Amino acid sequence: MTGFQRYLFRNVLRTLLAIVGGLAMIALLTEGLKEIDPILDNRQSLLVYLWVSVLAAPQIISLLMPIALFVATTNALNISHRENEIVVAQASGMSNWGVASPVLRLAVLASILHLGLNLWIQPAAFREMRTTLSDASTDLAASLVREGQFMHLSDGLTTFAREVNGSQMSDLLIADSRNPDEVSTYIAKKGYIAELEGIPAIVMTDGHVEQLNANGVRNLVRFDQSTFDLAPFVADQKAVILKESDRYLPELFFPDMTNFYDHANRQRLLAEGHARIAAPLLNIAMALIAVYAVLGGDFSRRGYSMRIAFASAAAVALRLAAFGTASAAVDNPNFNALQYGLPIAAIVLVSLLHFVKPTRGKRLPGAGRKIRSPAPSTLTESRA
Repeated sequence: MTGFQRYLFRNVLRTLLAIVGGLAMIALLTEGLKEIDPILDNRQSLLVYLWVSVLAAPQIISLLMPIALFVATTNALNISHRENEIVVAQASGMSNWGVASPVLRLAVLASILHLGLNLWIQPAAFREMRTTLSDASTDLAASLVREGQFMHLSDGLTTFAREVNGSQMSDLLIADSRNPDEVSTYIAKKGYIAELEGIPAIVMTDGHVEQLNANGVRNLVRFDQSTFDLAPFVADQKAVILKESDRYLPELFFPDMTNFYDHANRQRLLAEGHARIAAPLLNIAMALIAVYAVLGGDFSRRGYSMRIAFASAAAVALRLAAFGTASAAVDNPNFNALQYGLPIAAIVLVSLLHFVKPTRGKRLPGAGRKIRSPAPSTLTESRA
């Protein structure tokens, strides 16, 4: 690349990183707030909230990158054109392709990064996020016992602890009346969550249990250590189901038809797989639309606000059409071909308009002035 092309490449890249970074931070906060309820309900730490927000970043960046590339390209080219840098470059012999090549190189790099995010990084991040949220919702110490609160967990089961520190609990109470013929109330000074032979349980120390049978006989038994089985509550926890956003490409194109979720959502998985591959093409299409918005017409001292406005509307329409096509492909697989057709058609159309358009009829500077040829008599006199 020439010095001007490297300069233009850096300007577009710098603007792109600033836009993606700013929008991604806003979107990350929004995404984190969507998952704040299960995190707060299960008393998870701030690190869990931040980790969930970071894991949502790959998908957010892939969604924002095409539009961010359009805005960055339009802004950088408009500034260079307004300061006559592009005019000087073209006057020195640089063609339209030479001016646009650094932008298109950046668009190709963005497409490759976008494809990598879609195929590998996003599903890996979403699987980890799904596991983190599942672990938060199945945290036994958080879901069964809460500090200073009476927890009514199921029919006839109530827990209370004066203080909870991780898996450690103080002044613990467990009232178990699930079996009406044998009601038990455990009161212990200390307790903690542990696994005994692979079965989760609450181990209580220095306490007593009061039992009331069907005949109304009340028994009080003191203990140094006793356990309360938590296996029935673990069995009730929901299994982690990998949604389409959590799956790698082979799992989208070749789902397990013996699995109920895969069988019921086969078309949704297929549409997601095609969208993962087709979406990176939007980066090249958006970059070309931005190039054509600034460089596709005659030079104007008043700027290119009208052309940029029309190009912005076209870019937004293309992005919305891509979303709509991906959504329509869930119900009709025939729309999967259109997911590739939209960006490819935009690339071909803008390339023909900008790089292959005829120069006939284009007015050059000074083309509106007529140059009169000298009269024949004048020519004769000068020869004499």
